[in-house]
Amino acid sequence: MRYQISGKQIDIGEALQTHVQSHLTEMLGKYAGRPTDATVVFSKSGHEHVCEATIHLSTGLTAQARAHEPEIYAAFDSCSEKMDKQLRRYKRRLKDHHKERSQPVELSQASAYILAGTAESEETEPDSLQPMIVAEMETKIPSLSVGEAVMQMEIAGAPVLVFRNEGNKGINVVYKRDDGNIGWIDPAEST
Repeated sequence: MRYQISGKQIDIGEALQTHVQSHLTEMLGKYAGRPTDATVVFSKSGHEHVCEATIHLSTGLTAQARAHEPEIYAAFDSCSEKMDKQLRRYKRRLKDHHKERSQPVELSQASAYILAGTAESEETEPDSLQPMIVAEMETKIPSLSVGEAVMQMEIAGAPVLVFRNEGNKGINVVYKRDDGNIGWIDPAEST
């Protein structure tokens, strides 16, 4: 298991890194058979410390949590509790998928872009319909079943997830609808 524990414009000491690593190892031992890596980033927002944690599991799932607290240790403990709750909620489902899947999830390379937002003014007409790219980065698209994709989206707390459907090898999308249900987009193959 790889740990990446860092501070964003703040210095974190060895004691905090050791605390985080031992706590995560203990928590993951209860729920996840084969975690691959964990990233924990501490930062400061006003007078509060912020802890953001991301854990990648060999089943292809990614669990994420974020917490704000006045003290840095309290921020990690609060973040850890949220992560623990997520993993506990999905423990049975994670175990079921873990037994079915003998190999780790395949990941395909893709490019991700951040586009500049537009002003919400009706009076001004944009100069061009071409959006301005603010940032470009590499991302990975997991190869999952639809059920695994829905579970991944719920665990990550994301509103949408793009994945390669293991059934038909096509690119699919699952998303949370405004009515509380889950939407699934499965494009038909072009002939």
